[in-house]
Amino acid sequence: MEDSYLHKGLRKKLVEELKKKGITDVKVLEAMNKVPRHHFMDSSFVHFAYKDQAFPISEGQTISQPYTVAFQTQLLNIRKGDKVFEVGTGSGYQAAILLELGAIVYTMERHKTLNFNAQALLPKLGYNPHFFYGDGYEGLPSYAPFDKIIITAGASEIPSKLIQQLKTGGKLVVPVGTRVSQTMILVEKISGNNIKTSEHGSFVFVPMLKGRD
Repeated sequence: MEDSYLHKGLRKKLVEELKKKGITDVKVLEAMNKVPRHHFMDSSFVHFAYKDQAFPISEGQTISQPYTVAFQTQLLNIRKGDKVFEVGTGSGYQAAILLELGAIVYTMERHKTLNFNAQALLPKLGYNPHFFYGDGYEGLPSYAPFDKIIITAGASEIPSKLIQQLKTGGKLVVPVGTRVSQTMILVEKISGNNIKTSEHGSFVFVPMLKGRD
């Protein structure tokens, strides 16, 4: 799995761009600098791997814009040893960033092909999350509670079952809105069903769908 000086240099430039766009968490920036994004993309897009843009992957999905990955990760304030549930494995890039930060990652994908591809790729790069094929709206009740939950698809509402699977004091980040635009919501669980929410700008994600394919 080649990671050349060219790739490393392009990643460094990307990190500088993310800093200019407002990413301030040094650990997140370091993780973005380490993960070889070009391995997570279709070979026809490999030359665009370090542009701050989203790109198509299989199953009509995308690999998120690096800024979006960094932004969601920064909102969660990941600490080493955090138990993190990711809804939407996709290419596996976000999971790799979380693992670089020292999180214990449980990642779920509803598309069988994407789940299979991520399971094949991530261990080759030294990343070993717990993989699940299923419905993100249902979560992983048997593995809950989680310190942090990240949803990497646009939801029509904050999934109530995932709030139940969040630890008291935990954080959940989810883009909520329509198919064309969502608002990034940070949910902080105060106690029981008592939550605090805050809004953090507009984004565009592929829709979060129920069930699995």
